[in-house]
Amino acid sequence: MSSTHYIKSNPFDRALNNFIGWLARRGVSLLGTAELSVRGRKSGEWRRLPVNPLPYEGGPYLVSARGHSEWVRNMRAAGGGQLKLGRRVQEFTAVELPDAEKPVILRTYLKKWGWEVGRFFGDVTADSSDEELLAAAHKHPVFRITVQ
Repeated sequence: MSSTHYIKSNPFDRALNNFIGWLARRGVSLLGTAELSVRGRKSGEWRRLPVNPLPYEGGPYLVSARGHSEWVRNMRAAGGGQLKLGRRVQEFTAVELPDAEKPVILRTYLKKWGWEVGRFFGDVTADSSDEELLAAAHKHPVFRITVQ
């Protein structure tokens, strides 16, 4: 299992994420986006970024399309965080899924947001086989979150 796969954001992506996060802080969700806040594993300070929580059986779920990012490392250390949309704040705990459980979540995520995040998945799409999704699962951490 590789924990080093990560696709760094470019200036356009950072500007877009800042704008989407700004909207979420003001209560505007674009197709289900929310702002994730998770405590930094070293600083203890809240780190924020927009995410696409995936409603699915036993979920919702958070998927890291870019790979093993800072928010993923922070989530592993913190075990939870907050989802915000405007003034509404939902505290949650998070459990990372093993690779074997990810294909159905990745397929569902790509069906819903593949147009936005598909470029981070290479040749894997919502129409890929279970075997192809399983082969890519180690690159994309998935957390099942439980709202408190």
